[in-house]
Amino acid sequence: MSVAALGAEDLTIDIVLANDAHGAFVWGVLDRLLDEANCSVSGVTASGFAAMEAAVFAYGLSVGGRRGARTALANFWRRVSHASVFADDRASLLRSILEQSIDIEQIRDEGCPVKLGVLAVNARTDAVRIFTSDQLSINAIVAAATLPFLSLPVEIDNDIYWGDGDVLQSPPVLSPEACHRLVVTGRPSVFTTSCPDRSPTPGHCLTNCAPVHTIFDSRYRAGAPLLLRPWIDWGELADMRDRGRLHAADWLAADPFRTEEAPASNCERPYI
Repeated sequence: MSVAALGAEDLTIDIVLANDAHGAFVWGVLDRLLDEANCSVSGVTASGFAAMEAAVFAYGLSVGGRRGARTALANFWRRVSHASVFADDRASLLRSILEQSIDIEQIRDEGCPVKLGVLAVNARTDAVRIFTSDQLSINAIVAAATLPFLSLPVEIDNDIYWGDGDVLQSPPVLSPEACHRLVVTGRPSVFTTSCPDRSPTPGHCLTNCAPVHTIFDSRYRAGAPLLLRPWIDWGELADMRDRGRLHAADWLAADPFRTEEAPASNCERPYI
C-alpha cells in the first residue's frame, strides 16, 4: 500500500543507513521508497558499503528523478555483481565502480535534491568524521566503504581514513525539510529508549524530536560474511533486494507517518 493510498499528505524524510544491514537489502528499501510519489527524501547519512549506495541514490535523483535513481542503483549493483572476486586491491575496485556510477560534482552541487553525509573513521585516532557538502569526494566515499585492516586506509586531507563508523552513534546530517527519519539497520536492539538524546536543550536533540522509524535487516548475521565478498551473483543480490522491498512495503502498510495518537516524547517507531 502506498502513502498516497493511505491518504497521507506529501512527506519529506531523512534516511540513516547503518553499515550492518546488507547493501542489497538497503537497495531494496530505497527502491521501494522510490515508488512513493508522496514521500520525498531530503537527506541521507550513511556508513560502510551503504555510503556508496547513498551516493548513487543521490546522484540518480539529481540527474533523473525517481526513475534515474532506480536505474542508477540497478546499474551500480550490476557492476558490483560483475566485479572480479580476485581483485588484489579492493579499494581500487570500489573506486572504479563508484567512478563509473556517479559524478561527484553533481552530488556536491547545491541543487542536488538530497543532502548527503558519509562517515569514515580516522585510522590513526579512531575519530569519526562526517563528510558533507564540499568535503564530499570519491576518496571520502571509498574510505567509508573500506573495511579496516582488510584494506589500506584512504588518504584524505593529509590523514588516513577507512570505514566501519557507527552512524547510529553519530549525529546524522539533518535537513530542515524532513519531518520523519528512517533508520535502516541490522541491529534490532539499537533503540531502547524513546529518544536517542535526552538533552534538555531541544536544539541538541539528534532527532529534533521528530519521529524515528526503523527497518531491520533481520537476516543481517547471515549476510555479514557477504560484506567480505560483496561480488556475488545477480540472483543472490536480487533476492536480498526483494527482501528489502518487502520490508519497506510492510513498513509503509503499517501507516508509519500517523503520529497523532503517539505521545510527543516518543521519538521511536521501530519496525521489524
